[in-house]
Amino acid sequence: MRVAKSPLRTDAPNRLTHRIGRSVLAATRVLILVVLVGWATLAIYYSNLPWSWVPAAAFLGFSVWALWLTKRSHMSWAFAGLFVVVAVSWTFIEPSHDRPWRPDVAVMPRAIIDGDRVRFTGFRNFDYRSGDDFTARYEEREVQLSHLTGVDFFISYWKIGPVAHTFVSFIFDNAPPVSISIEIRPEVGESFDLLPSLFKQFELSYVVGDERDIVRVRTNYRDEDVLLYRIDVAPADARRLFEVYLQRINQLADQPEFYHLLSNSCTINIVRYANTSGRSGRFDLRHLLNGWVDRYLYAAGWVDTSLPFEELRRRSWINDAARAADNAPDFSQRIRASLPGARLE
Repeated sequence: MRVAKSPLRTDAPNRLTHRIGRSVLAATRVLILVVLVGWATLAIYYSNLPWSWVPAAAFLGFSVWALWLTKRSHMSWAFAGLFVVVAVSWTFIEPSHDRPWRPDVAVMPRAIIDGDRVRFTGFRNFDYRSGDDFTARYEEREVQLSHLTGVDFFISYWKIGPVAHTFVSFIFDNAPPVSISIEIRPEVGESFDLLPSLFKQFELSYVVGDERDIVRVRTNYRDEDVLLYRIDVAPADARRLFEVYLQRINQLADQPEFYHLLSNSCTINIVRYANTSGRSGRFDLRHLLNGWVDRYLYAAGWVDTSLPFEELRRRSWINDAARAADNAPDFSQRIRASLPGARLE
């Protein structure tokens, strides 16, 4: 005689799985809606509209009512239509070269390439009295591609942690290094702020200049902690990377772009240009959390691994050497004097 199976034995797991699936879908829907509402609210707030907090607050209030407080299903479509209006309007916000720029980013550099020779205009070499008090001096500087020997990597910390500023210097055997820093281009009265940087509030800038400017202003006047690492790269690879930078410098001088913390910022672009010039490797979270990017470079073998990482990091801190060198003509040599495997003579 056959015994009928209890429906509890077969249906209970199916019902549990179904409930879990519905809960996951509902939570995912809520998360997506929260992200959309948050993004659109901030996009309105940072839209430069007069009294922008008023339409931002109105949009937020309507969205919460339409999506969660009212039982009228058609109001979800009203939110969708309003969101599309905000998103489309946001795409029409264009970057510009014509704004009241702060003096330290007032001039966009250019690179004039003539065979082996590269001549920079707008090459920054300021004379500082404090972080905000300086004599602006833009120069012309010429280098030769055939004399480019390497790349050095800098990490500059406002506060030691997972977020920092990174930039590079290209090393020549017959000329001082050329330092290139990818930064925001702030207007008078502006300074970097995380949230606005995600919403088209800052244009992008490439500062090209002397290390006695770009490095020294951070170590000697802004009291940032600066680490300097030599990148283990062949001269030919360094030249390819330099040529990518030259192309981007001129593109930006011709066509402005917005800075974006997650897609068009210092470390993200350094990695992107390294990929273009031949780097092979996957994305790493430390490309975004760039205060830890030296750990990534060490793990990937891009820096000197003959020392333990913490020892290499200790010897890569250059603030004391930079303060001692100050505005000396051999500033670049002196900040590298204690680094492992000194390259500059």
